Amino acid sequence: MTDVLGVSGVVEADVVVVGGGPVGLVVACELAVRGVRVVVLESEVVVSGRPRATTVHARAVQCLVRRGYLGGLVEWGPGSGRFPASGGSGAVVASGGFDRAGASDGMGVPDPGGVAGRSEDAAPGGVEGFATEGVGATGPGGVSGSGLGSGVGSGVGGVGGGVGFHFGGIGGLVVSAPGVEPVAVMKCEQEVLERHFEARARGLGVRVLRGCRVVGVRQWRGGVVVTARGAFGSVVCRGLFVVGADGARSVVREQGGFESRVYPATVSALAGDVRVEGGVLGVGWHRTERGWIVVKEGVGGRLRLRTVNCARPCARWRVEPTLEEMRREVSWIAGREVVLGEPLWLSRFSDFSRVASSYRRGRVFLAGDAAHVHFPVGGQGLSTGLLDAVDLGWKLAFAVRGWADEGLLDTYDQERRPAAQRVIDHTRAQVALMRPGPELEPLRALFVELLAGGGEAGVLASMVSAQDTVLPARGRGRGYWEGRFLPNVELVTGEGRTDVIALLGEGRPLLLLFGARGAGGRFEEQARGWAGLVRVVHCEEVAGLECAALLVRPDGYIAWASGREGPAGVLEAYFGAPTHPHTPMPASTSTTASTPAATVAPVRAPTPALASTSTTA
Repeated sequence: MTDVLGVSGVVEADVVVVGGGPVGLVVACELAVRGVRVVVLESEVVVSGRPRATTVHARAVQCLVRRGYLGGLVEWGPGSGRFPASGGSGAVVASGGFDRAGASDGMGVPDPGGVAGRSEDAAPGGVEGFATEGVGATGPGGVSGSGLGSGVGSGVGGVGGGVGFHFGGIGGLVVSAPGVEPVAVMKCEQEVLERHFEARARGLGVRVLRGCRVVGVRQWRGGVVVTARGAFGSVVCRGLFVVGADGARSVVREQGGFESRVYPATVSALAGDVRVEGGVLGVGWHRTERGWIVVKEGVGGRLRLRTVNCARPCARWRVEPTLEEMRREVSWIAGREVVLGEPLWLSRFSDFSRVASSYRRGRVFLAGDAAHVHFPVGGQGLSTGLLDAVDLGWKLAFAVRGWADEGLLDTYDQERRPAAQRVIDHTRAQVALMRPGPELEPLRALFVELLAGGGEAGVLASMVSAQDTVLPARGRGRGYWEGRFLPNVELVTGEGRTDVIALLGEGRPLLLLFGARGAGGRFEEQARGWAGLVRVVHCEEVAGLECAALLVRPDGYIAWASGREGPAGVLEAYFGAPTHPHTPMPASTSTTASTPAATVAPVRAPTPALASTSTTA
């Protein structure tokens, strides 16, 4: 179902989200489920079926499951971590190349079980004239993915336990997740994910306007004005805030006056599904003195090729690649003539990286590729953006509804920008490892040893999957638990057995009190000033949780753990003073609830739910 702009008009909403990809739609869901009026402006008339991202890493899966957004895509129970046996409902797509922002999904992940799609991967084939890396040797399973080294699959899949990965083309990483969590890696075509999130958003009352290209973004002391154009007219959206989730070429970022830290491209790369004559390229990762050629099985007898030319960046990065350019590049890197034909698609990418200097300017926010881009190695782009969406979504909803002071909004930048910078740093490190040349051989050999040793590989795997994230503490004291992610432990309450995923489905902060009912009385008493906001849950003690109480954020991170100080200080830091007018949250904030849609109406100023924010940029 689409909502294509067909008339000129004015749309009033609390929040205008620019960009109807997975990131923008999850932000919209997090807002709408809490009663915030949202409109999404998307330039594409229909959901694109072109190859885009496919990898969702463990921490993003864990956060999305806690918010109820993967229902129908992933099944779980306490500690089960099960995926549907059907493999999902997505169509086979020739995966690879650019997403809406121009960034591809990743360098590919060998899937040991072939769960994500057809098992078409194989260990790297030795080809005369090539140094073949051992990435594919971790397993024969095909993956549904784009970017370097991915195979072809359909629908939805996932791998629990351990999933073979690489670091800079060196195999040995095993990405895993705790047994109480659903999966370590979720493989899902972005088209499927996008349709799923859009259906969820519409069910919550979000109005998604397709065919709307944003041409103007302006903020003033009382709100924002966003202007968009479509084939049949123009629309002006007025609201309190705007979220730019409109990709790497973000109009919101440019018109919002955001500065960025930029890392220029040092390599050039091409991707495509083509026919290769003569069988001269075997499936696998091939490294030469000039760069890399990664070969996977494509569709219709074609091969999926990725090239990385380490000699120089592309001077014509805005020009669409041609088959002849791909042929010359493959032949030059291979050191022999390679004949190509019948391309299904071709695309261009590089290691150009950028991160916005701030994710917020007054009433304007950035998320996803609008805020950060990096070299597509490890399939981290989509996951990083989805984690932005969950973090920003609940905080912005709380601020708009008056459940928190505006200061909560600044924590979005404080938490998510360092995470993106870290992704950029370690993807740039991987590019350095991938460079050919005798001076780097000892370093690559050292990494081969480190990754084979287990411990170091685990550190890198936790970094790639974002499971090593520890957020800044907001209280005066910090113990072990503050800022860490609470696993999906089983909890025994007076009403029976439940778990963290089930409790966080409401979208409320949780005050978990462990042990005898009276033991946490003083903590519960301190939280009374936020009674309409925080859900208090009495439960039995949990082995391994050496504390009497935990305050858990809606996204699953621990805001406070019992110690010398009670929860009052942290509650005030997050949600304002206890005298703050905490309007009770809706009785049901499950992600299947319905909220009023944004409306088309005559121009009138929105009613602010906050004190005035910063003036225009």
